[in-house]
Amino acid sequence: MTTPLDSLDRSLIRLLRLNGRRPNSELAAEVGLSPSACLRRIRILEERGVIQGYTAIIAAPSEDGGIIAIVRLTLEKQTEEYFKRFEAAVREHPEIEECFLMTGDADYILRASATSAAAYEAIHTNILSRLPGVARIHSSFAMRNVLQQRTTRGTGRTRRP
Repeated sequence: MTTPLDSLDRSLIRLLRLNGRRPNSELAAEVGLSPSACLRRIRILEERGVIQGYTAIIAAPSEDGGIIAIVRLTLEKQTEEYFKRFEAAVREHPEIEECFLMTGDADYILRASATSAAAYEAIHTNILSRLPGVARIHSSFAMRNVLQQRTTRGTGRTRRP
């Protein structure tokens, strides 16, 4: 049985989601811990798998020079074997930026960015349609980003584009 998260753990996770590069000393001060106790809690969260990693948020293509595709995929079969093969293949393609296993009429929803419609066509033809077990692909293109939370570098404050 895993130990439930307490309010300090939840506060640390919230702060790290806003800015994963925030210095430990700032995190500690924000949640009211000593730096060593804060670091110990973060390491425990990592060891327990609550914190699974840290990542960089890459700027989306500019409004003039790129597109974001939201792709709904349906597999031929909804078995654990098909899911595992598909998910392993998706991880091999950095062009696929996000992938979610879904409930409902699509098995997966993916997000991919491309510099143009022709570049997305190449992703569709050379990657998506060749993923194992894919039966149907439905692509939509984002017109603009209405809400994306990320932090302003170094401040820990959330800003919205």
